[in-house]
Amino acid sequence: MGQEASTPIDEATPPQTLEKRDLASVAHYIQTGRAKKIAVMVGAGISTSAGIPDFRSPNTGLYANLSRLDLPYAEAVFDISYFRQNPRPFYTLARELYPGKYRPTITHSFVRLLCDKGLLLKLFTQNIDCLEREAGVPGNKIVEAHGSFARHGCIECQTSYPEDLMRDKVLNGEVPHCVSSECDGLVKPGIVFFGEPLPEEFHQNRSLPAAADLCIVLGTSLTVQPFASLPGFCSEGVPRILINLERVGGLGSRADDVLILGECDDGVRKLAAAVGWLDELESLWQQTNPDQTKPPDTSLAKSKDESLEDEIEKMTNDVDTALRFSQDHETRVRGQLDKAETAVNGTPHADKKEVDKAETAVNGTPQVDVTGKKSISEAVSETPSAESLHAEVKEPARVQSTEPRDGPVGGEDEKKEPKELEKEKRRDDSETVSSHI
Repeated sequence: MGQEASTPIDEATPPQTLEKRDLASVAHYIQTGRAKKIAVMVGAGISTSAGIPDFRSPNTGLYANLSRLDLPYAEAVFDISYFRQNPRPFYTLARELYPGKYRPTITHSFVRLLCDKGLLLKLFTQNIDCLEREAGVPGNKIVEAHGSFARHGCIECQTSYPEDLMRDKVLNGEVPHCVSSECDGLVKPGIVFFGEPLPEEFHQNRSLPAAADLCIVLGTSLTVQPFASLPGFCSEGVPRILINLERVGGLGSRADDVLILGECDDGVRKLAAAVGWLDELESLWQQTNPDQTKPPDTSLAKSKDESLEDEIEKMTNDVDTALRFSQDHETRVRGQLDKAETAVNGTPHADKKEVDKAETAVNGTPQVDVTGKKSISEAVSETPSAESLHAEVKEPARVQSTEPRDGPVGGEDEKKEPKELEKEKRRDDSETVSSHI
């Protein structure tokens, strides 16, 4: 089971169970109580109207947009080997996808409605966004075939990682490490990366659709195995409903397959209306609205495509920034640090241009004081101690400096011996160089 032909059924072939292969017949099948164990299978298409891009659409998909970045390949952001080397791109993306940012769609609420009515056998989802959970579907009714953000753990010792700590780390752009003092391995959410096995829960429930009396498939391309095989486990004569932009997999090849092509939210509303559940569904979905006192104002809302483009652009820009930082920052700063330490410990003494050049390489532009007229290399008196940043740097060599001292002339300085003034000048100059790399 699980494998089937993809050739569309001949229109002349009559259904075995339904009166007709249409929406009204499906609604009647549900209304008459013949659908008591409904298996639902969903993909990223049910979350796109929430603002979350799918992964594989040619132009708007996440992989298509990540491919322009300096990743070895677009999918590397979800590759366990690459994650071990450089987890920052994933966590930059995770910050945008993390649960709590997006509202469940009305399709998510439809699955919740099936559950509330005691009709949901099991929800199989490819999605990692946890929107099914946020819509109120209980965890014991969900099989997250590709994992999700619902749980987290160390990739080395498998120690669980607390949800509150994970949320703080992700939202602050930090990479979490194992809470065990004996490990300190990288932590990641329970999302299945390339190179990792699917959850055992999926394998334990994979044949469960054979017990269903109705199957509803929504928003998936059915291209990724073994998830794509799930509809094939349904018994012959069990109606299978596809609500999707296009026909996929083997759906449409059996006598009781019904295709409702279009946006998932539109198809779900049509099905709910035909069954007589539309008002109940809309009310349930309204409960997921953060501002429940009024419906969301859509008068100036962007189109779905525009919103997705904006979201993808932000995600890819953030990942791009993380890649540049993680690949270039350490090398750049280390190089400038070596230069500065050479200037502090060696001879001749680094001049102002070299220090400003180091500041520019590290910070983008030379830092200035509050007047906007002096670089930090000139503002000697305002710099922190070099010892706090470079404890290992030795006492700087005593080198004669011809640069004028920054600060007022006269006063207490006039009472000091020339050698004492020269020592103070060298100490201040060395602190200036080392404290701004």
